[in-house]
Amino acid sequence: MDGFPRFIGMVHLPPLPGAPKSRLSIDACEQHALADARRLAEGGAEALIIENFGDAPFRPGAVDAHTVAAMTRIAASIRRAVDIPIGINVLRNDAAAALGIALAAGAQFIRVNIHTGVMATDQGLIAGRADQTLRLRRALDAEHIRIFADVLVKHATPLGVPTMTDAVEDAIERGLADAIIVSGSATGKATSPPDVAEAVNAAGSVPVYVGSGATIETLPALIPPAYGAIIGTGLKERGDVHAPVDPARVRAFADLFATNRQPAT
Repeated sequence: MDGFPRFIGMVHLPPLPGAPKSRLSIDACEQHALADARRLAEGGAEALIIENFGDAPFRPGAVDAHTVAAMTRIAASIRRAVDIPIGINVLRNDAAAALGIALAAGAQFIRVNIHTGVMATDQGLIAGRADQTLRLRRALDAEHIRIFADVLVKHATPLGVPTMTDAVEDAIERGLADAIIVSGSATGKATSPPDVAEAVNAAGSVPVYVGSGATIETLPALIPPAYGAIIGTGLKERGDVHAPVDPARVRAFADLFATNRQPAT
């Protein structure tokens, strides 16, 4: 699993211009994001994901052009400001925009909430478009940009009753995902250790990440078997998802990862 970061921190963007709750200028949004990105990098995060978290309610498919423009500007600024890999997640499920932003800004990976399968979400039914995403990546000559795919993603219910094993195998074998993300039921909600164990067993050599709810107390039970974790709420002041990143919490997680190393593969 060489080249995959273990400790990934979230840069939750405030509502961007054009979003229903937008109150800040693009300059202010950029400064907010840069501050959190620097705290993550300086505290020991190995990578970060930039996400339009403040843009709720989210588009079920393609986002607006001004959202892509704003995220590209902010991602490029962060790429220049920190010396760790960055990823892009365009909510709710715009993988094409994420790929375009990643290519333009020099990001190394994207997160796709629904890459394969069909999920009932608060945006309605959303179907995975792995076929389009993989063909676009090839057309853009961007196969160096890895795809981190959620399975049975949070804030959603699968159509049908797929097992975790089936969902992971489909994402890897038919969706060609480069990494798998397993989460709890919602942002900040704990990821189930049995779900993680089943996903790791199904994923084989593909890395599996804990996607929500990791805390200093729960992480040792999740990693291993999971390869790494994507942490947002747990890194914020007071554990409040809407608060700034807390450097002390980042350092505490970094120390935990340093003492809890994944066995060599």
